[in-house]
Amino acid sequence: MKWQALKRKLSPGQGLVIGIPYLWLLVLFLIPFFFVLKISLAEQATSIPPYTPLYTVDEAAGRVNISLSYLNYTGIFENFWSSLWLGLNPFADKSGSNLYVHIYLLSIKTAITTTLICLLAGYPIAYAISRSREKWRNPLLLAIMLPFWTSLLLRVYAWMGLLSQNGIINNLLLRWGWINQPLDMFYNSFSLNIVMVYTYLPFMVLPLYTQLLKLDNRLLEASADLGAGPVKSFFSITLPLSKSGIIAGSMLVFIPAVGEFVIPDLVGGPEHLMIGKALWQAFFTQNDWPLASAMAVVMVLLLVVPIGLFHRHEAKQLEGARRG
Repeated sequence: MKWQALKRKLSPGQGLVIGIPYLWLLVLFLIPFFFVLKISLAEQATSIPPYTPLYTVDEAAGRVNISLSYLNYTGIFENFWSSLWLGLNPFADKSGSNLYVHIYLLSIKTAITTTLICLLAGYPIAYAISRSREKWRNPLLLAIMLPFWTSLLLRVYAWMGLLSQNGIINNLLLRWGWINQPLDMFYNSFSLNIVMVYTYLPFMVLPLYTQLLKLDNRLLEASADLGAGPVKSFFSITLPLSKSGIIAGSMLVFIPAVGEFVIPDLVGGPEHLMIGKALWQAFFTQNDWPLASAMAVVMVLLLVVPIGLFHRHEAKQLEGARRG
């Protein structure tokens, strides 16, 4: 009923504009996801393509035989709760935990760490740009966007040249006599986090800047007139009113960071096996397309939760704005 009422309210032009994103979603997400889901229910086979068909036609018996396999999902969720506890407990021995649960937990942990650091670093940057003079805003935003003009791979290799044991930073520190031996800054958690934050920081700054730019300065002036200091005004006015920008920026950082492949592979080290690298190994090294598809389906379902929460928050805000 709601859909029919919406169709009556929309003009053909409005329906076309609204329908284009849904068509884009259908063609580039739902249809490919359906094929990935189909492959995840098959079994690995030595053939082209390298998986068994989901159904076969028995012409003699006049029937269709359907063959669905859940072994890939069984392997992913085997000993799930015990592996989850081992993964969340920093003092536990993780040798007996499920490898796939460990990979998902590590990916989520890395994405959350990247998101929090980007938020802590990006909020002051966005706030400073939004409060700067109007003639300086575009150049400052251009400085934030400038790294995107260079290939991600080149930027990651540049960080490799900076952080490696024979890199620029260690050579300078050794030459100045500040250290006696090279620092271990590469192929570990430090290099992974710093390059992840560097890569995704603009995704946090831009939504925050857009939200903070719309902040009414009269509210801050009224707060100061009522005796509130800068800190109290920030936590009572600025921070709550920028909540939408915080949520949008966090989603823009968290979602791609979970499935990041290039950065963990080049600077993270072998102990930082994230879901992107695990998918690549399953597809191209093991040639196990059903397992890789099942891992991809589980990752998508994990990401649907924060996306759903974000849309729920946006819907509540729009409903509150209409009532207001």
